[in-house]
Amino acid sequence: MHLKKRFKKQILFMVSLFVIASSIIALQMYTIIPRKIMIMEGEEYIYNVGAPFKIDAEVNKSGVLSLNGDIVEDNYSVNLKSPVVIKSDSLGDFKINFKLFGVIPIRSVNVNVLPKMTIIPCGNTVGVKLYTDGILVIGTSEVTGEDGKEYRPWKEAGIKKGDIIKSMNGDKLKDIEHMVKLIEKAKGKPITIKVKREKDEFKTEIHPKQSAEDSKYKLGLWVRDSTAGIGTLTFYDPNTNYFGALGHGITDVDTGELLTVGEGTIIQSKIVSIRKGQKGKPGELKGIFMQNQDAIGNIRFNNECGIYGLYNGNIDNEFMKPMPVALRTQAKEGKAYILSNVQGEKVEKFEIEIQKVNRQNELQSKGMIIKITDHNLLALTGGIVQGMSGSPIIQDGKIVGAVTHVFVNDPTKGYGIFIDSMLKTTENLINGS
Repeated sequence: MHLKKRFKKQILFMVSLFVIASSIIALQMYTIIPRKIMIMEGEEYIYNVGAPFKIDAEVNKSGVLSLNGDIVEDNYSVNLKSPVVIKSDSLGDFKINFKLFGVIPIRSVNVNVLPKMTIIPCGNTVGVKLYTDGILVIGTSEVTGEDGKEYRPWKEAGIKKGDIIKSMNGDKLKDIEHMVKLIEKAKGKPITIKVKREKDEFKTEIHPKQSAEDSKYKLGLWVRDSTAGIGTLTFYDPNTNYFGALGHGITDVDTGELLTVGEGTIIQSKIVSIRKGQKGKPGELKGIFMQNQDAIGNIRFNNECGIYGLYNGNIDNEFMKPMPVALRTQAKEGKAYILSNVQGEKVEKFEIEIQKVNRQNELQSKGMIIKITDHNLLALTGGIVQGMSGSPIIQDGKIVGAVTHVFVNDPTKGYGIFIDSMLKTTENLINGS
């Protein structure tokens, strides 16, 4: 009897060990295996897990993906000790379900197979003029009325810093001057306004108060309707006429909010001086807009991955030739170079090192860590400086991304965005999504 109980306990103990071990393995595989893979049509994606396990792979559509050279019809056993090679000649989105022992689900991986494409890397600095879609509230204050009392019209209306006022009494706001005219026209009567706050829109009423200072009607709001600066043009796609620049979004300096685009343009610029970057003090390219030149592009969109729009210019440099695109799955640590315009109007080639590649980073503008290694650029700028954002990153003859941010405490280092993140935005614009 005691032997039977001991035997049952041993069996239960072994089963418990098996369950625990399986759970640990499954958890390790879940964290290691990416949830999304992008590959080019007909090109191999090699992923080295380096784990001493075998797992089963199920593809949701037979005959479209190959693993380690074998076309997967249904189930396929994958030895993770060796690199896993994924390839497809079929465009589209497919799914691989990985299971441990063919039973325990580990990870469902979406495989996006894209057509091979080429775009033109640029590297030219451009002047950016952007007008917001509505009027951005950047601050609030009290209005001293003619009766000597302090009023807060914005508070009663529920307006906050960071809100965007889209219209007044049904009139779509064009700029601050238009807004002031509509306030004066109301003569102190309540104004119905449409407000956008993050992704939501709502209507409210605001009551202008006549100021004791100048007898004008005021709302107690500090507002902004535009911004301007210098950035770098990353790429131009001659097949769609779309451009991408900056690699990160334009945000308001006071609110930190991404600016929504009403209209905007990019124009040619010329670098006239450089404030060299130092530890704790980011540097800056100082340029002038070529006012006698026509706009070379119309800005259509501004998001966390940069600014985008239709290109209609004729700027040129010796590097502006069609170049294959490298997806994030093809980016690797090692030598690369950037194209950047840090003197006058000349675009030059500067050596860098990609020090880290984070393919699963949700912060899209921070997919790579790069280091400037070019002695000439370090002597000129000290590293990455403001205005260089958008400089295309080239590796192995392919455009892999763009410079985005500098490390404040080490200007020789910074972040880069994957080019596929930028191209996704242009794809959405073309498709109207």
